[in-house]
Amino acid sequence: MNRTAEIIRNTNETQVRVSLNLDGTGKQKLNTGVPFLDHMLDQIARHGLIDLEVEATGDIHIDNHHTVEDVGITLGMAVAKAIGDRKGIVRYGHSYVPLDEALSRVVLDYSGRPGIEYHIPFTRAMIGTYDVDLTLEFFRGFVNHAGVTLHIDNLRGTNAHHQCETVFKAFGRALRMASELDPRAAGTIPSTKGSL
Repeated sequence: MNRTAEIIRNTNETQVRVSLNLDGTGKQKLNTGVPFLDHMLDQIARHGLIDLEVEATGDIHIDNHHTVEDVGITLGMAVAKAIGDRKGIVRYGHSYVPLDEALSRVVLDYSGRPGIEYHIPFTRAMIGTYDVDLTLEFFRGFVNHAGVTLHIDNLRGTNAHHQCETVFKAFGRALRMASELDPRAAGTIPSTKGSL
């Protein structure tokens, strides 16, 4: 089963290419023009065991908003394409990840219905030059185009970098769990409705 995808998405504000393999080993090649976003995408690849390439150029002379959001959108499109009809997958994934004083929980459902519950009480507004508000924009873009339900909770933390990093690590692990093929449910849709 080849669960790979490449999506190219061009707008007047950004040009984004995402290539991924859901059954990879965590290899990555990342160049978004937003260094902190590259660092967070690396967490998704490594902890999700997803081979991930992301190239983006955008209007970062204005700010990073469009680039971060559009990378989330394009990643969501790529995941939706790679996962296909969702037959035989585990469907649900969850993870708790600590980093020093910070602890986050992410729960994901390949529900076919975009939805996000997002609770990160960031302790500061900026991590270097990265505006923490963009984290929600990234994940909102992802869920709307991947067709997943996503619950994100930072349960504790005083260091904003740690808060954010635990979220992205937990997201990678939850995505990996939900995407796994279930040998006991081969070829079936994991829903009583018969479709997702």
